[in-house]
Amino acid sequence: MSYDKKAVHFGGGNIGRGFVAEFLHNSGYEVVFVDVMDSIIEALQKQSSYTVTEIGDDGERTFTIDHYRALNSKNEMEKVVAEIASADVVTCAVGPNILKFVAEPVAKAIDARTLDFPLAVIACENAINATTTWKSFIEPKLSEDSKKNLDKKARFANSAIDRIVPVQDKDAGLNVKIEKFHEWCVEQTPFANGGKKPDVKGIHYVDDLEPYIERKLFTVNTAHATAAYWGHQRKIEFIHEVLQDKELQGKVRAAVKETAHLIVTKHGVDAKEQDAYVESILKRISNPVLKDNVSVSVVRRSASFPARSASSALLPNALPMATHTRLSSHPSSRHTSSPTSRATRSQPSSPRFSRRTPPRRLSPRSTVSTRTTRRRLSCTRRSSRSSRRCRLAAEYPLESSRLRL
Repeated sequence: MSYDKKAVHFGGGNIGRGFVAEFLHNSGYEVVFVDVMDSIIEALQKQSSYTVTEIGDDGERTFTIDHYRALNSKNEMEKVVAEIASADVVTCAVGPNILKFVAEPVAKAIDARTLDFPLAVIACENAINATTTWKSFIEPKLSEDSKKNLDKKARFANSAIDRIVPVQDKDAGLNVKIEKFHEWCVEQTPFANGGKKPDVKGIHYVDDLEPYIERKLFTVNTAHATAAYWGHQRKIEFIHEVLQDKELQGKVRAAVKETAHLIVTKHGVDAKEQDAYVESILKRISNPVLKDNVSVSVVRRSASFPARSASSALLPNALPMATHTRLSSHPSSRHTSSPTSRATRSQPSSPRFSRRTPPRRLSPRSTVSTRTTRRRLSCTRRSSRSSRRCRLAAEYPLESSRLRL
């Protein structure tokens, strides 16, 4: 295979190596990894190839990723800028909170760009409109000339990615195991009128990305997180074991059936199509081969769900409820402490949630000596906003989160 196209990718983690790089490599791109983790960059520089193993209920498929290079942005920033300036596309999978730290090299590369077509900039993050967020950090760092002619130098396209990366083998090294199912949707309108749409096999270009983003977040993340929370409560180790319990499978299905109604109503998606999508997701996360650990998923999925975007648009009461129900607001990554320690801090009680039932307003004079009531009474002495949040949290301890995970 000839490699006459180049892609620079920020993030040498499992998603970067096992998803984004796989697509780019198989489409004839030379991939340049950029990261700040010395161990990852050194391993990529020493090894000329690594393997990606796609796993599913119908078996495994293993193939080799090669023809890549790796740079450490801590001490090779000039090289990183030069590579981006001469690349066809730059992508990232570093986490939404890290986007501001990978903006400066992209801005400098756009300033230095002399090619006769614009750079394609695509963020591959588990967040809504992550590329727009990345752009907001890049633009202020551009020269005035680049700002005036930005369409000629770069095009920014949002994307939605969907692929489960299970817990990796301890001795895996650079090798990655990943599920066979994948979806990478990218909006194509930013590439109109002179843009160069990346020719990547597997990317699904769409005119309106929002339905695909919200369908993924409110189905995959909701199903995964609901299963994780129930597994955490029942002390079940793996997600697929949660789904083997008929009672818990019904609770997970009920949660995503509610979000399915919202997706159908808001975006006009065919109800049968969405129901089929729901069942396909339940089948995916029921796959025992993935061995998805509950204690990790309960933090990872709750943290990756958008806090103030689609969830607040579709579910007006979701934001105040989330102040109590989310076990953690931090992603499970190398930048945080152990997710397991945080996940075990809360032992949720049995759900009793109804969206149509408003929280009861208790009089400050109430004297019922239960812990829940004391919490409500304490909250009434705070500001009106804080009070409302606390009353909702006390009224709906867990199940209120099933649409907000």
